[in-house]
Amino acid sequence: MNKSLTSRDLPFHLVNSLFLLLLVATMILPIWNTFVISISSNISSMHGGIRLWPSEPSLEGYRTVWQRIELWRPFGLNVLLTLVGTFIHVLLCAMAGYVLLHKGLPGRKLIISFILLTMMVPNEAVMIPLYVVNKELGLLNSVNALILYSLVSGFSILLMRNFFGAVSYEMAESAKIDGAGEFRIFSTMYVPLAKPGLATVALFEFVSRWNQLTPGLLYITDQKKFTLQVALRSLVIQSDSTSSNLFMTPNVRMAGVMLALIPLVVIYPFVQKYYVTGLMVGATKE
Repeated sequence: MNKSLTSRDLPFHLVNSLFLLLLVATMILPIWNTFVISISSNISSMHGGIRLWPSEPSLEGYRTVWQRIELWRPFGLNVLLTLVGTFIHVLLCAMAGYVLLHKGLPGRKLIISFILLTMMVPNEAVMIPLYVVNKELGLLNSVNALILYSLVSGFSILLMRNFFGAVSYEMAESAKIDGAGEFRIFSTMYVPLAKPGLATVALFEFVSRWNQLTPGLLYITDQKKFTLQVALRSLVIQSDSTSSNLFMTPNVRMAGVMLALIPLVVIYPFVQKYYVTGLMVGATKE
């Protein structure tokens, strides 16, 4: 019975596996090509085409982008802004999700509807109003503007509310009877039991903040306060310049791209189990 079923489904499994392999190749090949160019010499990297292996291995690109272009400055700033912004984002969204969990909250349904409404507004529609607000508050050309940007999001709030909803309500009531306050219940009961949700929100926000380009272009003009993505953008612009003093070889640009990818590649294995669990629970919890 099982052999007959396997034989019948074999063509489907073969086609499905082939499709997935091609899909994975389209994702891995560009990254591998970028890595190969980044470890090629200046002259070798200027040859066109897709590279599967460096013909002249060299770390010239990494030395140039780290020392002469001083990419360590925006890299360090990006690390600081991402860590601080992600921590505050997760904390505020978790607290908001916990508050929305209480059925006795006045105007609860209205608040949830308003949060859903904010998720329907595209970022481009509020770009100019946000710029005006930051200008009036004196936050232009300040790293505080980058931290405050997207400090909370409706998606993260509702996702955390969804996770907190899986915690037994009777446990919280028992803790209240024993004299525990709301903050203690939140920090000692809900937060530990919702680690997959916290990891999911943290990973989404970490990747989003690490790759942010628009806020840096809108609010920052001082080159010493450029974020990593803005600095990488300047590499591309300089490489397109007709001035020989500003010309950047492809291995320098690709080295910058690989340096920007390293933190994301390093952090993902540590949060993968929470991330997968978080997506599954968040997708099935009503």
